[in-house]
Amino acid sequence: MSRLRFGAFLAPFHKPGQNPALALQRDLELIEHLDRLGYDEAWLGEHHSAGSEIIASPEIFIAAAAERTRQIKLGTGVTSIAYHNPLWVADRMVMLDHLTRGRAMLGCGPGSLPTDSSMIGLSPTDTRELLEENLDIIMRLLRGESVTRQTKTHHLVDAQLQLRPYTDPCFDVAVAAVASPTGPRMAGQHGVGLLSIGATLTQDGFDALAHHWNVVEERAQHYGQPVPDRSKWRLVGLMHVAETKEQAYRDVEYGIEHWFTYFQKVAAFPQMAVCDSADVKGMIDFINEAGIGAIGTVEDARAQVQRLVDQSGGFGSFLLLGHEWANPEATKRSYELLSQWVFPQFQGQADSTVAAKDRARQSRPAHAQSQLDAVATMTQRYEEEKASSR
Repeated sequence: MSRLRFGAFLAPFHKPGQNPALALQRDLELIEHLDRLGYDEAWLGEHHSAGSEIIASPEIFIAAAAERTRQIKLGTGVTSIAYHNPLWVADRMVMLDHLTRGRAMLGCGPGSLPTDSSMIGLSPTDTRELLEENLDIIMRLLRGESVTRQTKTHHLVDAQLQLRPYTDPCFDVAVAAVASPTGPRMAGQHGVGLLSIGATLTQDGFDALAHHWNVVEERAQHYGQPVPDRSKWRLVGLMHVAETKEQAYRDVEYGIEHWFTYFQKVAAFPQMAVCDSADVKGMIDFINEAGIGAIGTVEDARAQVQRLVDQSGGFGSFLLLGHEWANPEATKRSYELLSQWVFPQFQGQADSTVAAKDRARQSRPAHAQSQLDAVATMTQRYEEEKASSR
């Protein structure tokens, strides 16, 4: 298997009532931490209501994070393009592409929270229709075309970008998908990547994985697009690991109830349906036993990633959904353990060191004896030299 990339997908989910300035600073520090650990990418959400997902502009956040990091790629996960003038979406992303020297990525979606879209007079049906129309406009603009179009929300007249992307020919673009074929269909139509946000978060999303990429390939062929490489397919999943299962379970007592309550009772986002358990043990059991994610050790995390590889037929990047189940220190430790012990299994780095250890172990008796023989030989020579000099 080719090298699997790893990253994070941060909505983020912050418990309401805390200092938002400190929460946002903690998000930036986490991105710095991921950069030091060798994570490949991080995606930041756009939300405007409901009190937990408090990044209103992923582009502004990316600009701040880019100045604090060196290698990690930074994406909008996602820009709710139904809310915006598509000309300005494309223009801002080209600017970020230049500012980050090619580390910016554009993730597109309709907007997940009805409490967001309702404030600007749009229904969930409107946002999905606008996603399709606006993505077409954005892709045309990024190709250097002039666009005249009247949409439900904007009127473009000979709209063009004054800058070309820094990345040749363009930065990564991806469309979000949960369980329906809408996202895969648009990814195939435009020849862009796919962000499977519901990859493990729902059973329907997991079951639909292989079908999703079939839709991408079929639509690409239908529209005469090159079939996107599977490396452009990103799956989002849930994990928290520690040195032992018991420690991982204790860690998530910190915040898993808030995360479940948010999806059970606050966010009107039924695609992210979770169990109705009211106790921590039931929540942990749901994540592990339903295959939604992995709360446990690095071995559990490896098994979950392999399960996704097997179910999907192969993909390019696994993104850990940021959830704040654990406190900041335990959260950072979880990301560190994953980088240290899970990445190598899927990036071709584990087998070579294990093989080197095995070779050395097998040859140790012979080499140890040769070392002893060498010491004996040199000792004998010294004794002979000493005797001859008398």
